[in-house]
Amino acid sequence: MSTANAAPRADQIGRGIALTLLTIVVFGVQDAIAKLLVQDYSPFHITMMRYWGFALFALIMVMRQAPLRQALASRAARWQVLRGVLLIADIWCFALALQSVPLGELQAIVIVYPLLVTLFAIPVLGEQVGIFRFGAVAAGFLGALIIMRPGGIPLDWGVVYALGSAAFYALYIVITRKVSGVDRPATSLAYAALVGLVLSSAVGVFFWQPMAWGDFALVAVIMVTTCAGHGLMVFALGMAPASVLQPFNYFSLPWAIVLSIVVFGHWIDAISLLGAAVIVAAGLVVMARERVRKVAIVTDTPPAGHE
Repeated sequence: MSTANAAPRADQIGRGIALTLLTIVVFGVQDAIAKLLVQDYSPFHITMMRYWGFALFALIMVMRQAPLRQALASRAARWQVLRGVLLIADIWCFALALQSVPLGELQAIVIVYPLLVTLFAIPVLGEQVGIFRFGAVAAGFLGALIIMRPGGIPLDWGVVYALGSAAFYALYIVITRKVSGVDRPATSLAYAALVGLVLSSAVGVFFWQPMAWGDFALVAVIMVTTCAGHGLMVFALGMAPASVLQPFNYFSLPWAIVLSIVVFGHWIDAISLLGAAVIVAAGLVVMARERVRKVAIVTDTPPAGHE
């Protein structure tokens, strides 16, 4: 067996998991800082500056692999542009939701995106989804309804933006899968960076507000954590398969709850926590079933029961 085809060593997988958890910590701190800032500044202003950091990181990564002009040569340019639009729409909605939705509840709602990926993959990718996974998706949405129940979090535009963020990000992932069959990762990264940079700046410039030096320093921290977080993610994916690391992304929920308590003094109530647990359980079931299906495809053995 060649080295290229060998399975990752256990110590490498352990490091990949550790880096994934560290990535979540970094992005959680970034979200907490962004929530502080959007109370005084337009979310479009903060998103613009936040995207400057992401675009800088992404374009540096792209140009290390190939000249930018070569990276922009796409076989699915329209889909790539749509990916970029969906990603910036996701970030805009998340920033708008940060204004009114507590951090823990916001993360609990947004974390339904893996379940939405399952649904959106049906029309976009032509995937077949059976009763088993449909049941898990339904359970996940039930968890979201528990969080948004009467007497729970206020049902205002913040909740709508949170759901929009999850939907846009799920569509972004599905279309990323679609273009991955015809374009290189560098091409997808270049389009996401440039489309988002243009859109966020074109809109954000109209919401520009003079910033105090302390707030500008916080924005600088957001830019740094954006680059650091994406860099850690790249290293993590280089050490362990995405399918192994994906379940650990749910660590973002308890971390968001901790930050919400420590930074904002907001405790998530027990019923909302139950709803979040239902969403996480449903997402893990879908992930586990997806892994079973992939193994079945490789071994040409049908999985037991319905999908």
